[in-house]
Amino acid sequence: MRFLERERATLAKLLPELDPALREVPLMELERPGSPGIRHFRDSGGPGLLVPEAHQGRGATALDALRVQRAIGSRSPSLAVATTMHHFSMATLVGLGDGLEWMLIEGVASSNRVLASGFAEGRSGAGTLDPSMTATVTADGIRINGVKRPCSLAHSMDVLTASVMIPREDGQGDELAVALVPAESEGLSVSGFWSSAFLAGAESEQVTLTDVLVPPELLLRTATTSGEQLDELQTAGLIWFETLMTGSYLGAASALVERVLLNDRIPEYERVRLFVETEAAMATAECVARRIDAGDLDESALAQALYVRYGVQDAIARVVPRAVELLGGLNFMTSDEVGHLAACANGLSLHPPARSRMTAQFSAYLADRPLAIA
Repeated sequence: MRFLERERATLAKLLPELDPALREVPLMELERPGSPGIRHFRDSGGPGLLVPEAHQGRGATALDALRVQRAIGSRSPSLAVATTMHHFSMATLVGLGDGLEWMLIEGVASSNRVLASGFAEGRSGAGTLDPSMTATVTADGIRINGVKRPCSLAHSMDVLTASVMIPREDGQGDELAVALVPAESEGLSVSGFWSSAFLAGAESEQVTLTDVLVPPELLLRTATTSGEQLDELQTAGLIWFETLMTGSYLGAASALVERVLLNDRIPEYERVRLFVETEAAMATAECVARRIDAGDLDESALAQALYVRYGVQDAIARVVPRAVELLGGLNFMTSDEVGHLAACANGLSLHPPARSRMTAQFSAYLADRPLAIA
C-alpha cells in the first residue's frame, strides 16, 4: 500500500467529501486566518466523527480517528490540530453520555455543530477536566466567569465545552460538571491571542466568559467530586488527546515525507529511510488507538500514550530536517510550503504535558508509584 493510502482511504470512507475539498485549496490558504478548512470539516460531517452511528454520528473507532487526523494533517496541519480539540471535547461528552445526555450528543452530530474546548488541558498541575472557570448557581442555572487561551476553533465554534464545580443536587458537597455554552451566549467574547503565522488556521484565540448564563439542560453533571472516579474520565480524555494530536502532527511531517517520496531524483535509500521511520512512528501510535478501542483506558494506557507521543516527537525531529534537506534549497526558496510544514510539524512538543516536566513523574511511575501529570 502506498504512503498515506490507508489513512486517506479511511478519511474517504468516513468523511468522503472532505479530502477532495481540501485538495482544491492551496496549502497556505488553508493555513491562514479565516481558512475555509473548518467550514469544509463541518460541511463533510466531521463533527460527528466519534459519535456512534446509533446516535447519528459516523461511528469512527479510535484507530479510524487517528488515521483521519493524519490524513487531514497532511493537507492542513491547522485543521488537524483544531479538529483534534473538537474530537477531544466530543470524546469527553460521549464518555459522559448516559440517558438524556445522548440527546445533546445527537444534536451536535446531526447538526454538525463544532465544539471548542474550554477544558484546562494546558494548565500545569491540572487534570484535563479540572475547572479553569468559576461558576455561581442562580435560579435560572449557573453563571460562568473565566478565560481560555489559546482556544482553538474560537471563531467557528457553535458551542464551548467547559468544566465547572457546582453543588451536588443532594447537597452533599460539590461535583464536577461539563457546561455546554452556545457561542452566541450573552457575555461570551472572542479576542486576539495567536500572533504566529504557523497554525494560524486553527483559530486559537482568547475566549472570555463574563457572567454567562448556562441553563440546567446544558449542564452535564458527573455525580462525582474531583479526585473520585472522574479521574477515569480524565485519564481517558488525556489518552484521546495525546493520540489524536500525535496523529495530527505526524500528518504534517508526512506531507514533507510525501514530497520526498514523489521525487525520483532523490536516492532510493534516502526515500526508503524516511518512509520506514515515519511508518514506524505511526505504528506505535496505532497501538495506543487499539487499546482505546479495546476499552483499555487505565493508567498504563495513559503512560503508553505519553511515551509514544514523546517518541513520535523524536521521530519527527529526525525526519523533518532530513526531508527539508533532501527537497533542497530551491523548494525552500520558491515556496512557503516546505518551511511552513517543517515549523508546524514541530508543534507537537509544545502541547502539555511537556516531556521535561514529566521526568520526575515517569521516574516515580517506574518505581511502581501512581502516574501523575505535571
